Amino acid sequence: MKIVTIPVGLLDTNCYLVYVESSRRLYVIDPGADAPEIVRAARRFDFRRASILLTHAHVDHISAVAEVAAALQVDGVFLAEEDHELYRSPDNALLPYLEAARNLPEAAVFAPNDDFTVIPLPGHTPGGSGFLFRESPALFAGDTIFAGSIGRTDFPGGDFGTIIDSIRNGILTLPDELTIYPGHGSQTTVGAERRSNPYIQ
Repeated sequence: MKIVTIPVGLLDTNCYLVYVESSRRLYVIDPGADAPEIVRAARRFDFRRASILLTHAHVDHISAVAEVAAALQVDGVFLAEEDHELYRSPDNALLPYLEAARNLPEAAVFAPNDDFTVIPLPGHTPGGSGFLFRESPALFAGDTIFAGSIGRTDFPGGDFGTIIDSIRNGILTLPDELTIYPGHGSQTTVGAERRSNPYIQ
């Protein structure tokens, strides 16, 4: 499995390209901005099918969805049902910096898949999700947890108690050596966060 990290947009949102060689499938996780750069990097892979996976629906994680989906002819945009309303909301913006995303294709719920498991991680948003890939174990956790920190819960739909439960019951149950790829900032491991993240001690 090959992983490419592309920080995009004003907030340096991590867009990830995950290429699973055994299935020749490409997953674009959280295309939040800079669609041409994402598409150029994606076309370096010899993929048969491409999909977009969204860890949650905040605007800085979805603004390039329409352009990337069209350019790569993806077979779907997948997002937890609890975030579908936010995905479509005209209020999903960070004005004056980020306007609401436009021309978004329909989002579907996650279908059973041999390449990854979906781990529900509500708290930052109601539909926050993590993707645990099997071929070369890695967790893409969105804005639930960062290296030494956690996602904000002061936005509409956020809840501090819920995000802590998600981390403790959805992430810290995983092996210490598992690499976590967050929505912003550098990668970390389950063990590092278990030992030193001040929010979950």
